[in-house]
Amino acid sequence: MINSEKMLKHMAWANQEILSRVATLPDEALDAYVVNPEWTAREIVQHIVRSSHFYGYRLQMSSLEEVKEREEKRDAYLAAEKDLASSAEVLDFVKMLQIVDQTILNESYSGEGIVYREVDGKVIERARSTIIFQAIHHETEHRAQLVSALEARGYSTINLDDFDLWTFADRFGE
Repeated sequence: MINSEKMLKHMAWANQEILSRVATLPDEALDAYVVNPEWTAREIVQHIVRSSHFYGYRLQMSSLEEVKEREEKRDAYLAAEKDLASSAEVLDFVKMLQIVDQTILNESYSGEGIVYREVDGKVIERARSTIIFQAIHHETEHRAQLVSALEARGYSTINLDDFDLWTFADRFGE
């Protein structure tokens, strides 16, 4: 059976490369958007990191009891989150994402199992693989959204083809 390791490593690499390039853009680039002004480049970067944290956080819990016990800690983390003020600060988000992407990779080695979540009193059960593959898909989707927002406002220095799986395989080997 094929495993998810290559895809997770590609995801982490593409995140690091693309967001590091965003950090070199002028601050006003963070206000770029395609159609919906609520989804600026700034918001997309924050969303990628916060969502990835959420996936990694959930993968580390093996029971509903643990979810309930740790939810307060997650709420405290979210309350302390910093908003992205400048392009240079994207590098701080890159560092956070590097840690979270490694957590997701590490959790993928644990194998299948159930991940629990409680929303509005309803327990939701997901396979670990669903969370892991959603993390990969989610980050890919939002990297494309980010680059599209930047391109729509004239910041066309990031070419997604430079960060595809072919390029990753050429650089790091099969």
